[in-house]
Amino acid sequence: MPKGVGVTRCGTLEMEWGKRTYIMGIVNVTPDSFSGDGLGYDVEAALEEALRFQAEGADIIDVGGESTRPGSTPLDASEEMRRVIPVVRRLASRLRVPISVDTYKSEVAQEALDAGASMLNDVWGLKHDSSLATLAARVGVPIVLMHNQRGTAYSDLVPDVLGSLKASMDRALEAGVLVENVILDPGIGFGKTAEHNLEILRRLEEIKGLGRPILVGTSRKSTIGLVLDLPVEERLEGTAATVALAIARGADVVRVHDVRAMARVARMADAIVRGWQRPGAHP
Repeated sequence: MPKGVGVTRCGTLEMEWGKRTYIMGIVNVTPDSFSGDGLGYDVEAALEEALRFQAEGADIIDVGGESTRPGSTPLDASEEMRRVIPVVRRLASRLRVPISVDTYKSEVAQEALDAGASMLNDVWGLKHDSSLATLAARVGVPIVLMHNQRGTAYSDLVPDVLGSLKASMDRALEAGVLVENVILDPGIGFGKTAEHNLEILRRLEEIKGLGRPILVGTSRKSTIGLVLDLPVEERLEGTAATVALAIARGADVVRVHDVRAMARVARMADAIVRGWQRPGAHP
């Protein structure tokens, strides 16, 4: 683990990086999620799913109101808030674990933080709305900065992704975000071909060189479908393979749909990668 990674506090959760892998459970309040799990405007269904994820081992619940599947139509902030804010407010009243909001719009982020969210997850890494950094700095919450781009053209894939992530991080730090509140995401499935995604997973340790914890989101994604020739509902084992190997290469957080299964995968991978002690055994 690079020096300075340390500890990040998110609501009631203290993430001690390098100790274990943290599980982020996905609650999609969209009618058109790529993974088929969109809950639309059903607040109680979102609460039921979030409570189940919490019981199954999720450390954080990530609520998103805009689909990021290829070809999806961008959502205006007012409609996104109509989907997201009632859910965040309801979850905040019932969950023990913190809530993240998956948005790249500062208006939505502000309302979500006011409603009880404790983390921002920006799929555009401040390139769409840099004022998210100012907001994260002012409120003092962690922010996930993801690599994303339009199109799949690169001069040199991993150096290009590294350069973009560093630029996003520098922008956050310049806005006053504490370095311990920056989490980086290489953006599996965003502006990348299947071959690109596989190469990034193989070379994830290079992204660790930026000195911040890494979030990886491969759950049910199209690369798994292409490799295994399977529909979205049959990608559990493929997701498990990517989660285990991402942890082996340095992932600190995994963002997943199937919390129970992936929490078990992460615990087993952690036992190998980070060490394990028999319960009750003395050090």
